[in-house]
Amino acid sequence: MAGGKETTRQKMINIMYLVLIAMLALNVSDSVLNAFKNLNDSLTVSKNNVQTGVDQMFATFEATKMKESPVRAQPLLDKAKLAKTYADDLTRYVDDIKADFMKEGEGIDPETGDVTKRSDMDIATRTMVNQGKGKELQDKINETKEKLLALLDEKDRASANFTLDAVDPTVTSLGQPKNWASANFGDGTPLTAALTVLTKIQADTKNAENTVVKKIFGKMDEAVVNLDKFSAVAVAPSSYILAGQPYTAEVFLTASDSKSNPDISVSGSKLPTTEGIGKYTVGTSGEGIRTWTGSITVKQTDGTVKTYTTTPQTYQVAKPSAVVSPDKMNVFYIGVPNPVSISAPGIAKEKLKVSMVGGEITGADGHYTVMVKSIGKATITVSGDLGGGKVQVLGATDFRTKRIPPPRAVFAGLNKGTTSAANIKAQDAIFARLDGFDFDAKFKITHFTMVILKPRQDAIQKIGTGNVLTADMHTVLNGLTPGSTIFFRDITAVGPDGLEQEIDPIVLQAN
Repeated sequence: MAGGKETTRQKMINIMYLVLIAMLALNVSDSVLNAFKNLNDSLTVSKNNVQTGVDQMFATFEATKMKESPVRAQPLLDKAKLAKTYADDLTRYVDDIKADFMKEGEGIDPETGDVTKRSDMDIATRTMVNQGKGKELQDKINETKEKLLALLDEKDRASANFTLDAVDPTVTSLGQPKNWASANFGDGTPLTAALTVLTKIQADTKNAENTVVKKIFGKMDEAVVNLDKFSAVAVAPSSYILAGQPYTAEVFLTASDSKSNPDISVSGSKLPTTEGIGKYTVGTSGEGIRTWTGSITVKQTDGTVKTYTTTPQTYQVAKPSAVVSPDKMNVFYIGVPNPVSISAPGIAKEKLKVSMVGGEITGADGHYTVMVKSIGKATITVSGDLGGGKVQVLGATDFRTKRIPPPRAVFAGLNKGTTSAANIKAQDAIFARLDGFDFDAKFKITHFTMVILKPRQDAIQKIGTGNVLTADMHTVLNGLTPGSTIFFRDITAVGPDGLEQEIDPIVLQAN
């Protein structure tokens, strides 16, 4: 109504307008109010159904795409969660307005199932128009719409059809422009109708969220690259496999996209795929040569499907075996360290496990030392760690165990022959020497008998302990003349095996 001084005619018109509004309020029938309530209930059901669908999309995406290709799926999931956050913020904002309406409308009437003061035409107008709450809601709606559209690329934004909108109408009322708040909550709007408008806004919000989330998640199924000139490649770490070991190979596209999930299969069986690379694993129970071919199927940007095939891949399955090689001789000798090298084709040296019967073996990484104590036989057994907690015996090898061959006794560097009397007189001891033996084996002389034969004289005999000549022996040697013969007999020696043994005598002629 106009302010200031009014004519009698103007006062009469204003009074008649107020009476008309009052009559309209009295004439809003229960059938009209029930229609608003039914519409509100229907919109609520629709809103809840859309919410269920959105929740299901999130659950399915997280259970499938996030596990199949987490690197590519995570950014899409984060963007979809933003859409959910924007929609939930607007929904909660509207819920707060509804709560205020319900409070002023004195709650739910059990008889009608609707707000008690559902025909009230003052609450909505006062709150939304006069107090400016409607303008705030309008801005909130338009802001949410812009945020949701900003999550889409230009192509999807153009095709997105939102009913979530809050623009001022172009229709005028009594010559005055009507804004969005007045059009939806202005004079003559029953409280139940205002609640229905709010529920519709919430339903529109959920529909907009559903549209945006569906377009975002749909990006996972779009091909990112064109594979027209790509080749399929298969790479196996090894083509030599022991029976019982798994055979593993990688099947992938050259210049592959780490965010793609092509359909990779071998002999019709689909392979697990990680970052665009499929891994092929098959059992190897029998020996022989095996051949396989992989195929990679990729969806193109135009929706068509293209398949790439690898070249045939061949690998050999061999019988388990071990190589045990004595580093110096083909037997183990008692009392000395016997070096041994051990390897097994197809298995790293650090994966080998070595044990021995008939002796002791120490060492690692393919290099070992064997010690034996008795004559007979020793056995080395080699096992391999095939992975996955499986250890398999690769082979066992028998070795003879022998004593070290006897040494040769020498005096003045000789065992027999002729040397000068002066050379013989200069010596202090006899020695045991092991010629032509690769091991560092030391022998110690423990006993000997020295016999001197001079021309036309009786033999002189002296007995020694250890290997050093006694003073009496040096006295006898000092009288040695050319043509004399010196014998060393009854010689005994002890080697690394601790066995005392008699060795061949020494016979030298003085000149």
